[in-house]
Amino acid sequence: MSFFDIGFTNGLRNKLAEALAHGDNGLAKVYVSTTYFLLSVIFVPVSLLLLLSVQMFDISILLKVAQSYEAELKVSLSILIVYFCVTFILKVLSVVIIAAQRPAFSSFIDLIGQLMSLVAILLVRDTMEGSLTVLSLCLCIPPLLVWVFFTFFCYGGKYSFCTPTFKSVNLRYSSSLLTLGIKFFVIQIAALIQFQTANILIARLYSMGEVTQYNIAYKYFNVLYMFFMIILQPFWSAVTDAYAKGDYSWIKMMVRKYMNIVALMLVGALVMLFASDFVYKIWIGDSVSIPFVLSVWMMVYFMTTVFGAVFVYLINGIGALRIQYISSLISPIVFFAVVMLLSKCAGMGMVSILIASVIANFNGLILAPMQYRNVIIKRKAGIWTM
Repeated sequence: MSFFDIGFTNGLRNKLAEALAHGDNGLAKVYVSTTYFLLSVIFVPVSLLLLLSVQMFDISILLKVAQSYEAELKVSLSILIVYFCVTFILKVLSVVIIAAQRPAFSSFIDLIGQLMSLVAILLVRDTMEGSLTVLSLCLCIPPLLVWVFFTFFCYGGKYSFCTPTFKSVNLRYSSSLLTLGIKFFVIQIAALIQFQTANILIARLYSMGEVTQYNIAYKYFNVLYMFFMIILQPFWSAVTDAYAKGDYSWIKMMVRKYMNIVALMLVGALVMLFASDFVYKIWIGDSVSIPFVLSVWMMVYFMTTVFGAVFVYLINGIGALRIQYISSLISPIVFFAVVMLLSKCAGMGMVSILIASVIANFNGLILAPMQYRNVIIKRKAGIWTM
């Protein structure tokens, strides 16, 4: 759910970056205030609906775990839902900071929240009996408090020019946020379905033991993606700024630089692959065995994702989402079809999840690079810029 976005915040990210590029702080304040208002109107009832849904459904059956875990699962999910809905509203601040091209500061706020969660877990680890509810509280409460603090800190200081006020809410601008935001919304729903259901698919098609194998390999190679996204994070809003000013040369130069980084990361990924057995043994000992073929496909998955992310961020930055929007409606169907074909018919096991993910990422691997070439290099319009 942390990857889920109703669309308004990404719409805000582009619109706010455009306003700041033209020096219009008044419009920036209107966009920020309107987004806070709309998200509050949406997520208060959503939180109540989700809390009601948790009580109505049998969670243990969905996750294929023992019925004895049902009560604690419901409490834990309720905590996560409240955390998600409240912090989603508070994290509009993160969009403001990123649109102002200070992504490192936004990541720093996240880092503090995660560090406080870690400290909380370490404090209760040796003093309390293991509890999913306690773990949920440790994971959720510290980051929530951190975002509350920085909301007051930032809007009372450096970002006071766009401090949200009820007076500045203007619903006429909601349509411009929503026109762009609804495309982001559909794209992210498709991504949520496609990329965040892997654990559930593995649990249902194979076993919970293989979920553990998958997640260990995922977390190992995810270091590549995390590292790259730290570098790529400023690109989206910087592209919005450059595109608004017509600075195509800068955009082409940055794409070349990012491709050089991707090439270096491929070398690092290969080193990680051949060192994976050694690292796994140090990390988890002999408790879980990770098949080498799983590591191979995990590396392929993350490297293709990293490559595609450059062009997807660029297209997001210029707001030309029509092609990505259409492909997002098709990609989940491709994903599930390939998973079932490879797992049921070919008996390929959980690597089918990764192979399907690579194939279903045809937008990032093929369409987004084509769009970049046509919009930025060839200066074509039409569907390429829609």
